[in-house]
Parts: sequence; C-alpha cells; structure tokens
Amino acid sequence: MSLTLRAITLATLSAACLATSQAQAADVKLGFAAPLTGAQAHYGIDMQNGLQMALDEANKQGIKLDGETAHFVLVSRDDQADPKTGVVVAQQLVDEHVNGILGHFNSGTTIPASRVYHDAHLPEIAMATSPVYTAQGYDTTFRMMTSDTQQGAAAGKFMVTVLKANKIAIIDDRTAYGQGLADEVEKAVKAAGGQVVRREFTTDKSEDFTSILTNIKKTAPAAVFFGGVDQQSAPMKQQMIKLGIKAPLVSGEMTRSDDFIKIAGKAAEGTYASLAGVPLETMPAGKDFAQRYEATFKQAPGVYSPYAYDGAWNMIAAMKQAGSADPAKYLPVLAKLTRKGATSGNIAYDAKGDLKEVAVTLYKVHDGKWEMVQTMVSQGNN
Repeated sequence: MSLTLRAITLATLSAACLATSQAQAADVKLGFAAPLTGAQAHYGIDMQNGLQMALDEANKQGIKLDGETAHFVLVSRDDQADPKTGVVVAQQLVDEHVNGILGHFNSGTTIPASRVYHDAHLPEIAMATSPVYTAQGYDTTFRMMTSDTQQGAAAGKFMVTVLKANKIAIIDDRTAYGQGLADEVEKAVKAAGGQVVRREFTTDKSEDFTSILTNIKKTAPAAVFFGGVDQQSAPMKQQMIKLGIKAPLVSGEMTRSDDFIKIAGKAAEGTYASLAGVPLETMPAGKDFAQRYEATFKQAPGVYSPYAYDGAWNMIAAMKQAGSADPAKYLPVLAKLTRKGATSGNIAYDAKGDLKEVAVTLYKVHDGKWEMVQTMVSQGNN
C-alpha cells in the first residue's frame, strides 16, 4: 500500500469513527425563551450567551445520561417580552419535547408560561424575579436569581437608612416585574419608618414621563424609585433633571446596565440601582467566568449571563447526578441540589424553588460607571 493511499485510508477510518461517535451521542434539548428582539433584546442575548457557555462546556465533558453520551442543545424562542407570546412559545417548546426549560427572562412572561411547563411536568429554571413565580405552588419552578421580595426589601431599607430619604415617590411600569418590585419597595420603606409621598404608574412602552414627574415634584421627595427597564429609566432620569428634581433616582437590576448609562449620558450620574447577587469581581468564580465569556463573545458579560450560566449548570448537574435527562428522574435531584457555582459557593433551593442564599448589592453611577455601594448577604426563609 502506498503512503498516499494509506493516509487516505486512515483519514477515512478516522472520519468514520468520528461519525460513529457523534451518532452515539443523544441530544438533550433544553428550551430557552426570552426577548431576543426589540428594546429588551440585550437582556435576552446576555442570558442566552451564559446558557450557551454552560452547554458548550458540558458537551466537552462527555456526560453519560440514560446510557448514552449527552449532547446538550439549546432550543431558543423569542418571547418578545410579551405574556401572550410567552405562552405560545412555551407550548412550542413543550411540543419540541425538550428535557427542561431555562427561562423565561421577564416575570410577566415567566408566570403564565410556568403553568404550561408545570402541566407538562417540565422543570423550569427562570431569571424572573417576581415573588409570584415561585409562590404558585408548582414543584417545577426554580430561580436563577434572588427574588424581588429580597431585592425590594433591600432597596427600600437602603433609601431610608443609608440615603436618609424619609419621603419617597414610587413609579412602576405596571408589568409583573416593575409593579411587583415597586410593591416590595413600598413595604420596606414603610417598615423602615419612611413615607411614600406619591405612587404613580406608567406603561412599559412610555417615553414621556413629564406629567408623572411634575406631580411628583410637588411632593418634594428625597428619592424617586422606579420599577422598570433601562430603556425607560434613562429618559426618566433626563426628564427629572430638566424639571429640576434633585432627588436621586433609585431602580432595580434592569436599570443596572451599561445601556442605561449610554442612553442617559451625563444625566446617569448619581443614579442608584439594586441588583440581586454580588459584584462579578467578588463572585467565587467571577473573574474566571468574565475572562472566558470575553474570549467567547468578544465583549464583557452583562448582569444576567453568570446567573444564566449557573442556572444551566444546576439543571445539567441534577441530570448528571440522576444519570438521566428524564424530568421525572432528575426533578427530585434538582430540588435537593447543592453545588458551588460561578455566582455563589452555596447554591441550593428552598421548598418553593427560591435560592436559599440571599444577596443584594446596591450600585451608584459615578464618573460614567456603576460602582458598588453596599452588599447584603443573608439566608432566605426556608
């Protein structure tokens, strides 16, 4: 046999072996839904990137499930941050026969979609932070982040005790997330001895807040809290300055973004935002995660990607421990899971599916960047 013919034969055999290896790998489909188009697409893409990182790493490990090497595949759907669309894509994912759900992003889409997944007996690990999500009594609902009950409590207490703001105005966008967070903030403000001098609401499509802010200005608040997204909090802060409202704007994690600073410009200075968890650089594996994320996606990770990454690994770890991608077999393992992740060294769920470890960090825009002000870590109610 000539050297050339032998080389061709070996190459053919190698390709055949690789094809056989790939054929033996069994697809484990994990459903994902979030806003991938529109004003909130940057949130969904950030989340999707974190999930894909986890799946790519898992595929390199050659994990055995149900007697075969698992090949994890992310089945993505754009729910457009719309509750009705969320239910439609939830049913599509169920019909795709996915083995688990990683999503949705918004509370408003997650809550109605969670019933679809529960009825299909599919475990769901979502980013949604509204307390309603895990308060439904479903054994299939789990979180990637701290709930708004803890985040709202921290933000409300922070305004009264740290900012010394005893008179506070509150605005929300009437979404499940925005209103839910604002409700928790109001409770915390009153519990800390503060006064809510005005409660206003808008929609998640509004851009002009002049009328609302004019009414708020009359009450002379020491701080203004907004429950909503960065695409609205940014122009809101600009309009506050134009109206001469000197009180700081305080908001939740959807304002704690680089997009808020880009849109608001100089008006962003002095804005506060709460965020579930601790700063990336202080996470157990935060620095390593950031380096790998940047190497893969050629940009810095956003707020949600490390939590999505851990959420995906929580589901994969449960499957690995159960030795199966069958939801009926790995769901009980997921409920009792304890592991070290990128975002926390102590990831575990309580009976509702909420994370046991509660961490909330407050940030402030200073010189065009978000800087940490204060972090609070405690154990949630089990």
